[in-house]
Amino acid sequence: MHIDHHPSAEDVEKVFAPYYKADMKIWKGFSRKIQVRKFSKSEVIKDYNAIEKYLNIIVKGSVGLFVWNGNRDICINLLYEYNFMSDYLSFLNQQPTVIKTEALENTVLWSICYADLNALYAANKTGLRIGKAIAEILYVRKQREQINLLTQNPEERYLQLITERPEIFQRTPLKVIASYLGLTAESLSRIRKRVTER
Repeated sequence: MHIDHHPSAEDVEKVFAPYYKADMKIWKGFSRKIQVRKFSKSEVIKDYNAIEKYLNIIVKGSVGLFVWNGNRDICINLLYEYNFMSDYLSFLNQQPTVIKTEALENTVLWSICYADLNALYAANKTGLRIGKAIAEILYVRKQREQINLLTQNPEERYLQLITERPEIFQRTPLKVIASYLGLTAESLSRIRKRVTER
């Protein structure tokens, strides 16, 4: 897969395959609308109080979603390769929100703008079903995160994170991981030490 170049229909199919199966001509339509966008580490992709213009798939790198609490950025989501990424509320409503998205590493996105995506949805029933599948993926992920936040303690959330993403501490700054888990960097260091000593 040539992630730095415009994707083929086959490339798009591979990314969508875990979520949705469709005829190759559908993926051809999607691939024609995709823009390849590249961001350097720490570059803002979508700023606070701006409108999200794109639905994105991360094909290389990682992205954090942040809100500002008056003193500092709070990480509300960490996303890595082959995840859909967007300030989805802003994207759906085409209104600004208080969410910022930022590249945590050098990152490549496959992006589809709002008008193009809606044209694909309107083109046929399959396009509409893919749109529904994308919305469901984003909704399920957010619900799981909310449930984990309410039912797990910080240590349990940390253990789940390193089980799902064992490479996270090599790729993501400690302060961002701590923020995502609702901890200070010091508290996270203590949990890591406690877990490794077991």
